[in-house]
Amino acid sequence: MSHSQPDTLIVDRDGPVTTIRFNRPHRLNAVVEPLYTELLAALGEAESDDEVRAIILTGEGRAFCVGADMKEHGSASRSLYQRRQYLQLGNDVCEAILRLDKPVIAAVNGYALGAGAEMAVACDFILMADEAQIGFPEVSIGTCVGGGVSKLLPQLVGLPRARQLLYTGQRIDGEAAARIGLATSSWPAEALMTEARQLADTLAQQAPVSMAMLKRLVNQGGHTDLEGQLQQELDAVFTCSTTADWQEGVDAFAEKRTPRFKGH
Repeated sequence: MSHSQPDTLIVDRDGPVTTIRFNRPHRLNAVVEPLYTELLAALGEAESDDEVRAIILTGEGRAFCVGADMKEHGSASRSLYQRRQYLQLGNDVCEAILRLDKPVIAAVNGYALGAGAEMAVACDFILMADEAQIGFPEVSIGTCVGGGVSKLLPQLVGLPRARQLLYTGQRIDGEAAARIGLATSSWPAEALMTEARQLADTLAQQAPVSMAMLKRLVNQGGHTDLEGQLQQELDAVFTCSTTADWQEGVDAFAEKRTPRFKGH
């Protein structure tokens, strides 16, 4: 599949895994508008490609993403409406990651701050390098978190810890993030991408329709009542049972072999 490589990203598909790297290392992968629009396009492409089963988000160079490019924003002459459109894009990216039918892994290789931390929190898994740092400095620079962080972070780490991180802007490293449940796990820097790929490969072996159903159920579970959630689980199980993959799962179990799922 040929497509032109976006300027702000490096997109690489290897088997069932697409790796998307933020590629503005000279600015520690700080966000400019094209990065958001190209990321939305890359996520959309990964979503619609049936061969892709998992996505890894990471950064080129020594940062994951340090948030908005303040230099670029300082010199930009934007109307208030254009400013709002840019902020909307940040929310759109986080929502796209959350709503994507496929699991997304953030491999946080260096600083993940502001919008960078927001994108990581929207992912299904956060793997961090031990020395990498994640933080929410918004309040200390006169702005506020977006991307659903005020809802998602308390679900990940509990309300007291979320308040501490958000109100103080304190940065924590990979090991601390893993300890409080913000990161799934923390690794020496040189092992990070191998571990992320290993997790992606494990996820890629699961049944795609089941994965899509499950991700939606898990992400909405915090605000659906039990009765509604049980009903939606029932619908999801029934939908899965209509797929050829369901039969393949049953057959593979009976034959004691690894199932080969097609996604339908």
